[in-house]
Amino acid sequence: MSERCSAAETLDSLTLTLLESSGEEEGDLPDCGLESSNDQGSETDNQTEFDQDYEDTDGEDSEEQDPGEGTYESKNGEIAWTATAPIQTPGRAPAERVMKRTPGPTRFACSHVDNIRSAFELFFSLETQETLIDMTNLEGKRVYGVSWKEVDWVDFQAYFGLLLLAGVYRSHNEATMSLWNADTGRAIFRATMSMRAFEIMTRVIRFDNRDTRPAYWRDDKLAAIRKIWDKWVEHLPLMYNPGREVTVDECLVPFRGRCSFKQYMPSKPARYGIKIWAACDSKTSYAYNMQIYTGKPADGQREKNLGMRVVLDMSAGLQGHTITCDNYFTSYALGQELLKRKLGMLGTVRKNKPELPSALVTTRGREKFSSVFAFTSTHTLVSYCPKIHKNVLLMSTVHKEATVSTAEKRKPDIILDYNKTKGGVDSLDQMVAAYTCKRKSNRWPMVVFSNMLDVSALNAFVLWSEINPAWNAGKKFRRRIFLEELGKALVSPQIQRRKSVPRGAASLMMLNRIRQPSLENIPCTSTVISPNKRKRCHACTSNRKKTSTVCGKCREYICKEHSVTITCCHKCK
Repeated sequence: MSERCSAAETLDSLTLTLLESSGEEEGDLPDCGLESSNDQGSETDNQTEFDQDYEDTDGEDSEEQDPGEGTYESKNGEIAWTATAPIQTPGRAPAERVMKRTPGPTRFACSHVDNIRSAFELFFSLETQETLIDMTNLEGKRVYGVSWKEVDWVDFQAYFGLLLLAGVYRSHNEATMSLWNADTGRAIFRATMSMRAFEIMTRVIRFDNRDTRPAYWRDDKLAAIRKIWDKWVEHLPLMYNPGREVTVDECLVPFRGRCSFKQYMPSKPARYGIKIWAACDSKTSYAYNMQIYTGKPADGQREKNLGMRVVLDMSAGLQGHTITCDNYFTSYALGQELLKRKLGMLGTVRKNKPELPSALVTTRGREKFSSVFAFTSTHTLVSYCPKIHKNVLLMSTVHKEATVSTAEKRKPDIILDYNKTKGGVDSLDQMVAAYTCKRKSNRWPMVVFSNMLDVSALNAFVLWSEINPAWNAGKKFRRRIFLEELGKALVSPQIQRRKSVPRGAASLMMLNRIRQPSLENIPCTSTVISPNKRKRCHACTSNRKKTSTVCGKCREYICKEHSVTITCCHKCK
């Protein structure tokens, strides 16, 4: 017992010494992007693929050690690595025994998900809804004065539904006038609301009170959307428990407008945008936690140990999981901190880390597909050569043995497991981009909110699919079907209560089907004749309106109001 306690004390002292001695180096690591304000050229893009970590290290280390020796010393001389795996003693329990939550939808989510729309609205609390309604009405009164008609949650549902439908139809970049065109547009857009109502909602939607914003704008760069964002992030872990493997990485929301924390990342397709740290379930890509990167603090000092701080923040509330991250985050000190929280670590390592031994960094005399392992009591390090004079380094606190596959390339199990779990956040990025609802905007809060809608729709799809596994089982494009049904479910309440009706025959027929489901298979009996022939509506009792619409059966003239309520004239009925 005394030997074990002394070993633990030695490891803790080594960790503290490492943190103190390498704090400057950690803080000087290049960030994943370039800030748009006075930080050009100070950061480099993050490499997530371990193949991109290959580099020729021949001749870099003059005092390299022989891999055949029993021990390796780290570059900073503070960590002793061994060539053989240490004898396993009873210690950290397997993840299955440490995890206290069953992976999948939580009991709260299962009890509140009745339909597709309810799965989506779980991520928008009543407080969030009230904030959206109050701030938007406040801005509407400021812009339009007494002529402003207050909006409620039904209006927001319809607005969100149209945005999601535009993403499903791959029309998020299409002009609004084209979407509402009677000939080339979609009928559901005209049936839900007028084009002017949609444009007004886009103009006035707000997430905070702009009159009180300057009071806290200087201290918080996210002041314009902070309240909505924080409440939304709080609801993400309440609906779903991730599986054993969780991926931590960054996303880039495309944006080229004015923003004090806009990033430049050449490795991303959009290159310019807002960077968001994300923790996702490696299997389903459910977004468990997210955090917007706002760049340097107000004092201009770069944050030290940023990668470690991000991983610890993203993994808050997890226990027994394995965190997979890339070489921007992985370090020996991070593995130690995660072990204290009963979490494992797996990721690629940058070759300039001071805790690495020179024997594993060099590639001199190494054969193709060869692997060299190094161990401490808590960490496992492997150097794998996929090509001559090229190697990749991975560090793990989960793997305890030097196990290599028997396949042709003889990859270590650490690399195989990393390849299986590294794509959680990348899959989230791809799925969100495929059906994104983000429309062109010069306001960065609106861009962030559009990303919130996209992620909420994806998370709702994960919840709905696991709660109802038989839903459209075996069909392709299940997520597209889900998003289309979600969009229609969100716009239905607005269509039901809409007073003015569209003029187009297709939109009118869709409105009739939603208001009267029993008439879904009955074709619309109203037809439109030449605008030159307009007569009074025979169904109006007073103030008879002129119209060009006639009944499809008796050919009597009938106004829009009565053609909707009775689908034919009184005489035919």
